[in-house]
Amino acid sequence: MGKLTWGKNVYATFLLCSQANCTDGANPFAEPVLGTDRDFYGTTFIGGLYGDGTVFKITSGGALTTLHSFDFRDGSEPVGALIQGIDGNFYGTTQNGGASSSGTVFEITPGGMLTTLHSFCFQTNCPDGSVPDAPLVQATNGDFYGTTLFGPNSSASCFASGCGTVFKITPRGTLTTLHSFDGTDGADPTTG
Repeated sequence: MGKLTWGKNVYATFLLCSQANCTDGANPFAEPVLGTDRDFYGTTFIGGLYGDGTVFKITSGGALTTLHSFDFRDGSEPVGALIQGIDGNFYGTTQNGGASSSGTVFEITPGGMLTTLHSFCFQTNCPDGSVPDAPLVQATNGDFYGTTLFGPNSSASCFASGCGTVFKITPRGTLTTLHSFDGTDGADPTTG
């Protein structure tokens, strides 16, 4: 039994399976977001059909629907909260999985159709960074902005895998790295 708290004085209690390989997921780290349909949408860090986390919808009455189970190829271990875009779909990140095993940006419809918009790279000097573990922010122009924990610039003040990035991604999945931290201007961003 898990208890989630969100909003002002709004509480919900629902079951998240604590057994191995539970299809409804486990460990919801991020606070659910209230959708325009008045249901709440969120993620679980692990569990689901493949053990890599889920995206779920829960009503205010506690009815839980698993919308998607991550299978590592499309992402794994979502940590940051979802946001609902101006198009009505939800957007989020996974800190692992994807084409290069370094995290993804994804879009999911309220009905559960998931699209991986970008898979991050974990190679030396890869400009787009890796391990996005914070929620995205959508600007008024419709583009999304986010951060990665690791990036192409390594220095004595950050891990060998780099100091992180700030990126912009369009709703169609075109990613632009806006800044790569080098340790002198900050390192390892963990917030959106």
